[in-house]
Amino acid sequence: MARGNEQRGEGGQRRGRDRGAPQEERAESDIVEKLVHINRVAATVKGGRRFSFAALMVVGDQKGRVGFGHGKAREVPEAIRKATEEAKKTMIRVPLRESRTLHHDGAGRWGAGKIMVRSAPPGTGVIAGGPMRAVLETLGVQDVVGKSVGSSNPYNMVRATFEALKAQSSPRQIASKRGKKVAEVIGRRADGASAIADGE
Repeated sequence: MARGNEQRGEGGQRRGRDRGAPQEERAESDIVEKLVHINRVAATVKGGRRFSFAALMVVGDQKGRVGFGHGKAREVPEAIRKATEEAKKTMIRVPLRESRTLHHDGAGRWGAGKIMVRSAPPGTGVIAGGPMRAVLETLGVQDVVGKSVGSSNPYNMVRATFEALKAQSSPRQIASKRGKKVAEVIGRRADGASAIADGE
């Protein structure tokens, strides 16, 4: 009997921790995990309704790698675990300028979700809300301006943000494609990007 109570108590603690508000953050070594959204879904079966939970997680190393995953299970912790595993498998690398912002402006769309992201000068901070903020913070962006237009569905917003990030390219990547030097591609820019081009 004591054993059953002990297990129930332990499960209750885990459930209480994992069922917190969205944007919950956990760190595993150098990987940061954020719970973006959790949803209770119901399947109507012969005996009534069967409830399960769907979790949307975003993971990143805050150094230019980020991924997202979706998991569904009868219990919240299991749904989060599944989503986290999927997110780690699908991580992408995004080139960052000075390890703090994006190289250029971008836009992404998924379904009815549309987002825009702009590079920003030092000290701007992450000006973005909801799921987009979670993705940019786990990516390691420190200065960026983001705007969401259209659907506020967290799944669409996260996917639209990833579409915008996949389109990012660094001066070094463009130079290698064109067979030129980085300085030739950038030229003289007012924001001093040409001075730090070789380091990117």
